[in-house]
This record gives sequence, structure tokens and C-alpha cells, in this order.
Amino acid sequence: MYQTKKTYITPTSKMLDLINDNHSLLLLLQHFNIDFAVSNATVKELCSKNNVSLNVFLLVGNLYNDFYPEKVESFKVEEVKSLLTFLKNSHAFYIEDKYPELNFYLQKIKDGLSTNDFKLIEKFFNDYYSEVLDHFKYEDEIVFPYFCSLINNSSIPTTAISVEEYRNHHTDIETKLTDLKNLFLKHISIKNELSAKRKFLNSLFELEFDLTIHSIIEEKILIPLVEKIESERNG
Repeated sequence: MYQTKKTYITPTSKMLDLINDNHSLLLLLQHFNIDFAVSNATVKELCSKNNVSLNVFLLVGNLYNDFYPEKVESFKVEEVKSLLTFLKNSHAFYIEDKYPELNFYLQKIKDGLSTNDFKLIEKFFNDYYSEVLDHFKYEDEIVFPYFCSLINNSSIPTTAISVEEYRNHHTDIETKLTDLKNLFLKHISIKNELSAKRKFLNSLFELEFDLTIHSIIEEKILIPLVEKIESERNG
């Protein structure tokens, strides 16, 4: 059976080799606005060419390869911009790509489900999606502009919050996604349409994986860093 090879990413790693070892890194590139035509470039060369923080790219890239640091070193203030670019693009990917894909497969398996099962799953999915949209809107319109104002040492938006408020508001949005996945794996049987069910589950697994990384970045890296900036700015 084919298994994805995942290696620790270093500045001298060739991006082409890394992608061939783990194609999930295509999402990493997309979230950083880096084109997939990587030629023979090293990670360091690719980051330099695309104005992406090498330190941020290495940390996030290694999360995609299942290397979770025991301790996250502090990033420079200007490196927060690379983190915010990644997070904003992640939101766009979830809203414009992943959730429409999931809904498409959900409609495909409708005929293989009982009416009650489909209504249950559809309501679960729609409620979850609504919650996710609210969460992303809050971050994109309130949290991230506030963080940018701190980074740029500019005036604070009237909608500003403290990072402590953000921490308290931050919800574990991937938990409900896991519940939906397990609902299918444990209880929901489908007549025919197994191919569509497999694609639906594969899409759920991919989204769950990416959301986990998304949350780690926000909770373990971004929030502590912004807390430090807040403290320094407030004296």
C-alpha cells in the first residue's frame, strides 16, 4: 500500500521533492500565494522570491508534515504578516473551495440515504457551516485588522478588541467536523453511491487536517505573539 513520505523541511530542501513526498503541501503553497511551478528551487529560494518569511514557512510546512514543535520560538513582528496571509487565504479556501465541494458530494449521496438521515446530516452540515462563516467573518473583519494595526504601529480600529477577548471567543471549529466524519463512519449507511461517500469523507479528512493546523497556528503562535506586541505597546 502506498504511504505518503513526510520529511522534516529545512531551508535547503527542494520544494519539488517535498511535494512529491507529500502532495498536501500544495495547500501550503496556495495559502502563501506561491505558484506550484517550483522548478528546482529550495525552500529558502522560494520564500525569498515570494516575500514569505522563511521561519514561518518552515514551521507551518513542518506542521503539514506532522512535525509539531515542543516549543515555538518567537517570531519577529514583521513575520506576523506572513502568518496573517496564510490564515486569510485558508479562510478563502474553506469558503470558496472546500465547503462547496462537501455540499456537492452531500447532494450526490442524497438518494442513497433515508429521508431522516439526510435531513439530520444536512442540518448538521448547514449549522456547522453557518458557525464557521461567523467565526471567519469575526476574524477577517475584526481580529486580523486589529492585529495589523498593532504590527504597523498605526491607529487602533474602532472595532478593536484585545487578544484576550479573541482567545475567549476562539472556538474549536474542527471538533464538530470530526463529529460529522464519525457520524458517517459509525452510523450512516448508504445504498450505492459509495464512490461519492468516499470522496465526501476524503474531503472531510482533508478539511479536518487543514483546520487543525489552522487552529495550532492561531492558538500556539499568533495569540502569544500578539499578546507580546500588546504588552510592549501598552508599556
